[in-house]
Amino acid sequence: MFDSNAFFRNRLSEHMKEMSRYLRYIFNGHTAVAMLFFISAIAVYYQQWIANLPDGFPTALVVGIVFGLVASYSPVRTLLKEPDLVFLIAAESKMNAYFRNALLYSFVIQLYLILLVAAAFGPLYAATYPNRPGQSYLLIVVVLLIFKVWNLFANWWMLKVRAPGVRQTDLLTRSLLSIVVFYFLIQGNMLFTAITTGLYIVVFLYDYNVSRKHTGIIWDLLVEKDRNRMQTFYRIANMATDVPHLKNKVKRRQWLASLVSNVSFQNKQSFNYLYRITFIRSGDYLGMYIRLIVIGGLFIYFVPQVWMKILFGFLFLYMSIFQMMTLYHHHRTIMWLDLYPVDHKWRRQAVLNWLLQLGIVQTIIFAVVFLPLQEYTGAAITLVGGLLFNYLFINGYVKSKLD
Repeated sequence: MFDSNAFFRNRLSEHMKEMSRYLRYIFNGHTAVAMLFFISAIAVYYQQWIANLPDGFPTALVVGIVFGLVASYSPVRTLLKEPDLVFLIAAESKMNAYFRNALLYSFVIQLYLILLVAAAFGPLYAATYPNRPGQSYLLIVVVLLIFKVWNLFANWWMLKVRAPGVRQTDLLTRSLLSIVVFYFLIQGNMLFTAITTGLYIVVFLYDYNVSRKHTGIIWDLLVEKDRNRMQTFYRIANMATDVPHLKNKVKRRQWLASLVSNVSFQNKQSFNYLYRITFIRSGDYLGMYIRLIVIGGLFIYFVPQVWMKILFGFLFLYMSIFQMMTLYHHHRTIMWLDLYPVDHKWRRQAVLNWLLQLGIVQTIIFAVVFLPLQEYTGAAITLVGGLLFNYLFINGYVKSKLD
């Protein structure tokens, strides 16, 4: 006899083993060092900023937006896999306990986000409203937990609707209402808080009514949602270690590919062409590279001390090169590369050259960010030091790892 409770426990055990295996690499590697540096630096500057909080800062608006988005982001982790589309459909009527456990698990694993956000904005709330008792912020956190549960149920009910437009409209409506509720709650306007909460409950009951009209389970949608979330986790883990489960998406990006694929038709240039095209079209290499440039540039622009700006610039250079190293192993499962009539040393050299070129471009961009701030010494140090760091790190550490 099929026991959905036992089935969920087995599926959860497999999932936790899979997650822990990659989390061990993430938090033991270079990524953990970078994260520790970021958190420490941000905590110091955040404390200094709180101590000199400007008058009239819109705390209610900022915290309301963040709390509303955190409450609305409530995905349901069902832990379903593609074979379940065949083997579990027949047992759909016996899966109530499984999905109840999935909802509970989804809520528990999202508690860390609530705790982090509540801890981060607690000092800002206390600095803005020093005359309010400490229990007032605790009440807001309790309301956040309640809205989290409501949004989790609403998201689960809307997963019975196949039309993506309906689901997106419903999510947008609930997100806006959640933001408004927390905005008025933080302001202390209980009348408008009650009114907007009532509007939210109307939408909540509408979602429940919609779910009752769609009694069946859209199995393929649940599997797709869970697969996409696991692929996101694999992309993060891929920054620290090789992930064979990662499915790479290929995008054409013809105009970008034409800019970097201008190489001569020689045997030794074959891998130069291949890895440049791979960087542009495959996986998240291009997106990751651009995101690191943007985030690093923002840190350089807004951090007040010039030496911290320079350190952040070097840190983001290091992160970019370290994460782009996986480009070398991108085609590891394709046998055709071993059949190319090209010396293997050109393959390694192509990756090293491309990483060096990406590092040079990133270094120049970071140096340019200093110019509007009229910090020419920082720009010069970042440019010269960044170019030297790229050359030594790539021809030293990266080259030894590829070997």
